[in-house]
Amino acid sequence: MTAPPHEARGHQTLSAYIQARFDEFSRSQKDVAQYIVDHLDEVAFQTAEELARRANTSSSTVVRFSQALGFEGFPELQHSAREEYRRKVAAGQVGGTGAASTEPLFSLDQNEFETAIAADFQNVEETARRVSRSDVEAAIDAIASADRVLVCGTDQMAFFASYFRHLLMLLDLRAEIVASPSQEALSRLGRIDEGTLVIGLSAGRPHPLVVRAMKLARHRKARTLAVVDATLSDVAKLAQIKLYYSSNSPAYVRSHTALLSTIQALAYGVYSRDADQYADRIKAFRLK
Repeated sequence: MTAPPHEARGHQTLSAYIQARFDEFSRSQKDVAQYIVDHLDEVAFQTAEELARRANTSSSTVVRFSQALGFEGFPELQHSAREEYRRKVAAGQVGGTGAASTEPLFSLDQNEFETAIAADFQNVEETARRVSRSDVEAAIDAIASADRVLVCGTDQMAFFASYFRHLLMLLDLRAEIVASPSQEALSRLGRIDEGTLVIGLSAGRPHPLVVRAMKLARHRKARTLAVVDATLSDVAKLAQIKLYYSSNSPAYVRSHTALLSTIQALAYGVYSRDADQYADRIKAFRLK
């Protein structure tokens, strides 16, 4: 069995240890690893079954993942997660200390509707707290200066890729999407060059087509932007600019509220660079 993480001896945090060994894990174990790194506050107090549901895997995978890290089981991993989370709280590295953040959105006896709304509220707040202004500025610069923007998102991400393209086209920017492995989409990938910005949208385990697009972009020296809900995502690893959004949900699907907010905020950021000029373009576009 692998030696226990150094955090037990005070040398390395659980998150850092997981990230250092990430490439060693199986696909299902990577899903667990990504969730732990991005949601340490929840993992510290969830059961193995709850963690498995959030990571879209089984509780046995959670246990095997814990053992792969050198723990006897999940309770020992959770203890390590709690210790790291408590240190972050003490150091002021996580939110939750302000009056606004401690005020409950609904009463304790929430129904299913209120629970889902509350989760979306927290997703947007967590996304806003974790976003880097420098990364946002870099993303807006890349979009505004690109000769061509190619937004890649399949399955559930296809809608958001199409909507993002719509927002950019309103600004008279040249934008296209890759949402399926169709001949037309593959031909768009074939036209990636140094003047192209490739944007990869991902939720959970990324689709191979999106990963392929990001790899091709790197090979052809195109700029890359990832908008993902897992900081250890393969799409994020291949991107020069990375934006994270939170997608926690009590429902049977991931929440995309924060993703939608991020997309709209990026488009508005581009618009704000020259609001008067873009306003004229939007008016002309609507008259077409």
